[in-house]
Amino acid sequence: MNGPSIHTGTVASLPLVDGARKQAILSGPRNREAHRDHMASIEAMSLVETGGEASTDGIAPSFTIAAWNIERGLFPEKSASLLDGHTPDVVLLSELDCGMARTAQRHPTAEIARGLGMRYAYGVEFFELGLGGETERPYCVDDHNKAGWHGNAVLSRAAPKRVALIRLDDAGHWFAADEFSVDATQPRIGGRMAIAALLPTAAGDLCVVSTHLESNSGSARRAAQMERLLDAVERFAPDVPVIIGGDLNTGNDADQPDWTKEELFDLARARGYSWDNNAEGMTTRRSYLTPHPTRTMKLDWFAARGLSLDGAEIVPAVDPEGEPLSDHELIVGHFAIA
Repeated sequence: MNGPSIHTGTVASLPLVDGARKQAILSGPRNREAHRDHMASIEAMSLVETGGEASTDGIAPSFTIAAWNIERGLFPEKSASLLDGHTPDVVLLSELDCGMARTAQRHPTAEIARGLGMRYAYGVEFFELGLGGETERPYCVDDHNKAGWHGNAVLSRAAPKRVALIRLDDAGHWFAADEFSVDATQPRIGGRMAIAALLPTAAGDLCVVSTHLESNSGSARRAAQMERLLDAVERFAPDVPVIIGGDLNTGNDADQPDWTKEELFDLARARGYSWDNNAEGMTTRRSYLTPHPTRTMKLDWFAARGLSLDGAEIVPAVDPEGEPLSDHELIVGHFAIA
């Protein structure tokens, strides 16, 4: 993939892949060329689903933003409650199922947006061809997925002026078993991506981006994905303040994870982004789907350009009884348009 692909088409509901098409994918070749053909033929791979209700005409110039890898979205109501306690104006979510048996065929993005009184934009990272890994299958309510979507979202109290799905990779690292070491329990069409939204504020427009970079690779590939993302953001929303948030998988490929060695930090700094509004501490934890983690890592970040930095925190991703909601903590940041 030479550069990012940017898709700005929106729909109220993503079109599904029918059973015959899914079976043809499963029975066909598992290489890069086939993967790219599948991505091109699945309409939802180039669309953004939008829904929910805005509660304000514009975001305040001083605002709170949350970013969270929600690990499938097993607990939408509890997740919305945890978020609501921090009164975010914008929420950047990743690893959200839609129509997956392991999350009861629900649409966690829409449910969380409804619970927070927000508008949402959701895009597909992966079309899941299976039911999930060993720890996920006990949660399956059916032997099939009604939709099979897994992706990222932006939620906002104000309706975006425009939104975009930004594709960062199409090589098929989770599908092309003929060329890559693929997790057999998670056959998938798709690749890492981002959802961007241009939001109105009283001080001018603001671009917010929810992203999720590759875990099944090293620092150089994540840096290449970050570079594609920054190029795409510049095309989508030139000359406006930007905040990027999400799970960047920094150091996740190493036996002894060390986020400080990641190339993407300096790459973004060289293009005017600051990483200074991130709280110290690790951002992963034990969860129901990751019950015995072997490592604790710092994977989740904010990168900002053209904004004042007013503090950040890492919030334990647990319900009031202390039960985990995700294998990632919630990160919350306070920013203002400079």
